[in-house]
Amino acid sequence: MKREDFSLFAPQGVEVSCQTLNKEAINDLSIDFLCNALTKDPYELNVIKELLINITDNEEVIKYRCDVFEDFLNFPKLREDLTALLLKLKDLREIERFQKDTEASSLWQLINRLRELEGYTDCITAIKETLEQIDIKSEGLVKLRQMVREIYSDNGFTELKEDITELFSMVRDIKSITLGVNLDNLLRPKTVGVISINDKAFTDSGLLKRFINFASNQNELNHGNDVSVFTHFHPVNPSTTSFGLGTAVVGAQKELTRFENSGLTGADPMSDALKRVVTDILKRTVNNLKSTLNKYVGNSGYTFLTLMPEITFYIRFAELADKIREKGFTLSKAEILKTSDRKTDAKGIYNLKLAINAVAGELDLKAEDVIKNDLSFDENARIYILTGPNRGGKTTITQAVGLAFLLAQSGIYVPAESFRLSPCDNIFTHFPADENDTVDLGRLGEESKRLAEIFSSATSKSLMLLNESLATTNVSEGLYIARDVIKAMRYLGVRCIFNTHMHDLARNLEDINEGIKGKSKIESMVTGVENGKRSFKIFIAPPQGVSYARDIAEKYGVTFESIKKDIDSKA
Repeated sequence: MKREDFSLFAPQGVEVSCQTLNKEAINDLSIDFLCNALTKDPYELNVIKELLINITDNEEVIKYRCDVFEDFLNFPKLREDLTALLLKLKDLREIERFQKDTEASSLWQLINRLRELEGYTDCITAIKETLEQIDIKSEGLVKLRQMVREIYSDNGFTELKEDITELFSMVRDIKSITLGVNLDNLLRPKTVGVISINDKAFTDSGLLKRFINFASNQNELNHGNDVSVFTHFHPVNPSTTSFGLGTAVVGAQKELTRFENSGLTGADPMSDALKRVVTDILKRTVNNLKSTLNKYVGNSGYTFLTLMPEITFYIRFAELADKIREKGFTLSKAEILKTSDRKTDAKGIYNLKLAINAVAGELDLKAEDVIKNDLSFDENARIYILTGPNRGGKTTITQAVGLAFLLAQSGIYVPAESFRLSPCDNIFTHFPADENDTVDLGRLGEESKRLAEIFSSATSKSLMLLNESLATTNVSEGLYIARDVIKAMRYLGVRCIFNTHMHDLARNLEDINEGIKGKSKIESMVTGVENGKRSFKIFIAPPQGVSYARDIAEKYGVTFESIKKDIDSKA
């Protein structure tokens, strides 16, 4: 198994082709709203959105994702343990960035290489223990467990863990360094060297005070540079012992490290010089440790770094799914049909945004209050002209269908009682544009331009969602273009919901179905009104604009008969 090719988003050896949602679809489907319901962490927001908006219609890949997500949803312990793993992977990601820093000293490169390998071994051990304890079913997680077992049982893995422990203990034994600093005649630091490396830290809080007192007492000034009475001398570099105290050596000319001083204040970049000194004094130790690590150069945690976005994606969606189900909303695993069939069968579908708002407390809404609908795309109808009253739920159901497709094809449970679909290759939306975007072309011109762009990219496997498209002040103009648009949809063979107030668009559809050759039959669908109230239920029927108005008029007593009767009663 090639570890570098492993993914929880696609089986190994399967080439995944994706299309990216355009900015209009991202906005119209409220992708940012959805992502913000999952996490507030900027890194997580970016990686989740990136995975979500790239769509594949590969049936094998989608089934693979559905099974992996089901394991994440069914096993809270898996999510708990892998959440802890994410913290370790985050550390590895930061170390990887640091390793690219060419300014880092060889000592810090060593320390971070040790940290990297320690994090790697911790990750392997943690993943193995977790996956061994849980009865996972998905191909993706089963293969991950197999891969981890292979790494763990590799002859070098146990050795690596032992070497890291030993090397870290050597490094961690260094608690303090005693330095000697040569001064010029103005007491400015000139050169610096290491007196000793110690296994104990300096803890006397009066150290600085005693130094100042010592320096101010001329009688206690040490003559010469013999410090043997205080401690053993450790030169920075064997080649510099002739300089007495020892100095840091840099550059090809082996010049003494000098400090750039301010003539007025005596300020100097002391910390940078000390870093170079410490690195130099430990160079031999560093080289020895590096040679020990070289045999593990092939071992890396980067394989698991590539899984970090995918693990985050599954965990956050599973957490949200738990909250939604706790509120009584139904979620179901999608059944994936052949892409070429272009079919969809949804039972009890609803808009995920309603459930998210209920979870967040934004709406005083119970699951039983949410209207659920059935919808099918098949040989009987693949294009629906959806009409109904204002605030009758047309936009809500249109968006619900797009979100259901997107979630299902990402492997996530769908807001429906059941959901069977042939995957789409992309989702194209055409919702009302911002007024600022219509200045140059006018609304009708801008909407026509966007529709043309959609048709230039769409295929028979695409999903189109149109919301009040071409609803200009001049109804006849919009209706003229809209009729040609649905003819083109039938000819292309897409699946579509076109919700509109142009009731005439949904009339005489048989003329189009019979007159235009195509594999997507057009049908009229309406949102219902019962007893003068909006029911938010959708059903196949001719447009009922007049009957809607009559129901509302009768309810509120604004028919001619009602008003005449009221006038007559007052006469």
